[in-house]
Amino acid sequence: MIAIGSDQGGFELKQAIMKHLKERNLEFKDYGSYSEESVDYPEYGRKVAEAVADGTCDRGILICGTGIGISIVANKVKGIRAALCTDCFMAEATRQHNDANVLALGGRVVGPGLALKIVDTFLDTEFSNEERHIRRIKMIEE
Repeated sequence: MIAIGSDQGGFELKQAIMKHLKERNLEFKDYGSYSEESVDYPEYGRKVAEAVADGTCDRGILICGTGIGISIVANKVKGIRAALCTDCFMAEATRQHNDANVLALGGRVVGPGLALKIVDTFLDTEFSNEERHIRRIKMIEE
């Protein structure tokens, strides 16, 4: 299950991503926001991060205008490794090297075509399980 959330700056892109997830037959839960009305992104970043951290969902996708603020919020939740990605290489590397469990995107930074490719890369790439990456993740968690 994938947790997804956005503020108004990411709302339109979130709609495109949810449509794409449906087409891929992937289960997801929308944690809001539910319109383009102005909201406070920390509320939605926290909801998604907590759903991933407590095991309700396996991974998360967060979208705000830039992806920066919402990724900062998510990374405040213990057990979350949120990565702001602007291309597929970043999405692949953060999964392989950091075992990132939340993807952050900027709705005003990446267009929908690229964003969907980033989402696919993030969801389809496995963690490498290499000792050096496991060691570094443990260091982050400490």
